[in-house]
Amino acid sequence: MSRTYFGTDGVRGTVGEPPITPDFMLGLGHAVGRVLKRSEARPTVLIGKDTRISGYMIESALEAGFASAGVDVVLTGPLPTPGVAYLTRALRLSLGVVISASHNPYGDNGIKFFSARGEKLPDAWEHDVEDVFAQAPQWVDSARLGKARRLDDAQGRYIEFCKSTFSNDLSLKGLKIVIDAAHGAAYQVAPDVFHELGAEVVAIGCKPDGFNINAGFGATAPAALVQAVREHQADYGIALDGDADRLQLSDADGRLYNGDELLHVMVTDRLAQGQPVPGAVGTLMTNMAVELALKSRGIEFVRAKVGDRYVLEELSARGWLLGGEGSGHLLALDKHTTGDGIISALQVLQAVARSGQSLPRLLADVTLFPQVLINVRLRPDQDWKASPGLSDVQAAVARELGDAGRVLIRPSGTEPLVRVMVEARDAGLAKACAERLAKVLQA
Repeated sequence: MSRTYFGTDGVRGTVGEPPITPDFMLGLGHAVGRVLKRSEARPTVLIGKDTRISGYMIESALEAGFASAGVDVVLTGPLPTPGVAYLTRALRLSLGVVISASHNPYGDNGIKFFSARGEKLPDAWEHDVEDVFAQAPQWVDSARLGKARRLDDAQGRYIEFCKSTFSNDLSLKGLKIVIDAAHGAAYQVAPDVFHELGAEVVAIGCKPDGFNINAGFGATAPAALVQAVREHQADYGIALDGDADRLQLSDADGRLYNGDELLHVMVTDRLAQGQPVPGAVGTLMTNMAVELALKSRGIEFVRAKVGDRYVLEELSARGWLLGGEGSGHLLALDKHTTGDGIISALQVLQAVARSGQSLPRLLADVTLFPQVLINVRLRPDQDWKASPGLSDVQAAVARELGDAGRVLIRPSGTEPLVRVMVEARDAGLAKACAERLAKVLQA
């Protein structure tokens, strides 16, 4: 079943254009409220947001929509997406709502939801909401309208939760850490978490004005982090994205570590502590070097579709705890129910502190394979899977790469493109193979 408004991570778009308009948000809040009331007489929802100027408008419209359906609202103000997930669960609320477009520029915004357990909701729930949204509204009378209140200590509660995921036997004393919050939702909480664990903190990207979220700072623009680490002679740098559910990490030499590498560090740290790790989940884009390194340690590795929600689904189905994406979305389900950039960074720094080894040393057996990605634009109505000779060339490339490389061909979910990715130990071989495949698709 297709969905009209919900994508892979909620509803997202350009502010002022459908569906990111106040009338849509009012209707969405009303529809979600009606769905909640099917199973609960008086639901209460938590609404958090990032720092975009449009957050005020959307927050007000959603609040009105929920109230009109007889649903109470708790407002947190700016708070990371994983903070909303945590507080929804901790306060025993009915639903968590995040107003954010994550790493997108300020002109975009969106909505995503978390269940009472702090988990992302299934597609079936989104279908139910869209079905109700298409119906005529059912406004409640004055006596049954929802109420709204503000949770003044939301940030402090979340800070304490993040700190609780770091071992009580360890501290960050003696470390200087640059924290880049992308002028986003974590601009107040992230520096405090690392400071209160003992680190000397240098904060950048922590002065939001409503228009500068992700602009030249954060996980999608890590050059600012690398420069600040060098300027301040820091030990590490941590860059979050606009809603702080993913990260990039830099060491003192300015080397950036992606999510694939950090996942490996988290897995091997658990093994070093004698904890069982039956398997880990990556995505179709996870670097093959990480897969091989984990398998060499006896760790089963499974690839999910691209997107942290699919990683989470695979982990839940298998009863595993650790997974992630190269983009820096990392999951440690014994620490939190969803991806959390701050908590993931703490897990990595904990591994460093426990082992007494540097990140390069912890990743000594992981040398990332070069990946070559070519986007092939499709002609109208082109069936790329039926391209003449594609299967033969793909089989020949697979034989040539053997166990030292792989091919991934997948359509874009947003554009008329096919993405051809080849990775191999040898960069030249990866490039040549990718170009051969792209040529067939372009013929």
